[in-house]
Amino acid sequence: MPRRSKLAFAVSACGASALLAVLTPATARAGGDDWLYHWPTLIKTSDGTELGLVLRYQYDVNDFSHDDNKFADAHTNRRKYLGFYLKKPGVYDATVYYDFQSKQWQDVFARLQSRAVLGDDYGALRFGQSKTPVSFEGVTTSTQTTFIELALPSQAVYENRRVGVDWAIQRPHWLASLGYYGKSLTGKNRGHTLAARAAWVPIHEAATVLHLGIAASQEHPYGLVNALGVQQPATASFKTTPEAGLTGVNLISSGTLAGVNHINRLGLEEVWIAGPWSVQGEYLRAQTRFDLPKPHYNLDGYYVFGSWVLTGESRQYHDGNVSNVIPTREWGAVELALRYSELNLNDGRVLGGREHDWTAGANWYIGSHLRLQANYIRAFSNRRGLVVDPRIFELRAEIFL
Repeated sequence: MPRRSKLAFAVSACGASALLAVLTPATARAGGDDWLYHWPTLIKTSDGTELGLVLRYQYDVNDFSHDDNKFADAHTNRRKYLGFYLKKPGVYDATVYYDFQSKQWQDVFARLQSRAVLGDDYGALRFGQSKTPVSFEGVTTSTQTTFIELALPSQAVYENRRVGVDWAIQRPHWLASLGYYGKSLTGKNRGHTLAARAAWVPIHEAATVLHLGIAASQEHPYGLVNALGVQQPATASFKTTPEAGLTGVNLISSGTLAGVNHINRLGLEEVWIAGPWSVQGEYLRAQTRFDLPKPHYNLDGYYVFGSWVLTGESRQYHDGNVSNVIPTREWGAVELALRYSELNLNDGRVLGGREHDWTAGANWYIGSHLRLQANYIRAFSNRRGLVVDPRIFELRAEIFL
């Protein structure tokens, strides 16, 4: 490991250890390992209502090589989430938390279960800012993803969080949702989006799962009004970093597309879990249509990865999504994973480029709230004949509740 990365990771480990010391009660530190799984961050009343803390802290290291000096090595906080949730099972729940690193609100919503009002379960209504559904990786919580960063097509196609209302219903072997969203709380992503998702789960057992899903959306972006009061046409841009979160350099990009009427997004998702083994993949596509009579702009990509938990545990699955391995040993659980991702931003006159990445990853789960991750990425890109093939080494230390 390069000297700089060793130093940065040592700093991150010290920071995680310090935070752990603050959050861990003295009695737990004195002995036993129950504190690794059950932290005193939840208050529960006699009627079952829960008030809990939301905490996510991540410290990352990115080290680049063979990159034609296009990237700068970096180490810093990746996320610093703090917030709360309130929940009465079967009735309602509400969540609000803020990222002090990006200085942006994240999930801010309230949800009401239909059973509490109608007597039967017809799903739940949610109001507020939440994630839009196209991209399975995108809607997976950042502390529960197998790799440190999203795959190439997920970064390019995922629409992120927006304010809106959605309805969702879940059954043991299927789920469905429908939502309408406007702009985000930051004021970005001006426009509106209609989105839907459905999944079939023919196998849904404790350590064996097969999930097959589809998600689609139509976004209508709004143009801005300039200083002279003139309405500007709506624009769109699709780009991605080489699966590295501490850089703003994009090896491939569509550039700014002007005169956008609407964008159609489509995602096909698959998850298979069989004991310590799992396979996950997605195909993602976006089609941009314009106000003027000119050809649509189409982009697509996919990723597929396999993982193996050396210590024998399984990835968890619930509520139509995946979550972390829960260790059964005092010293934790170890997972190895390999991902291939590909994205094509070339279409017609738009020469945004093509890229494919290989990512090897290792995760060490320490209890239910601590994780250390390492990723090694070989990226291969070609944009208008410019070939850049960086190698990236990433580390992450995280604490989450």
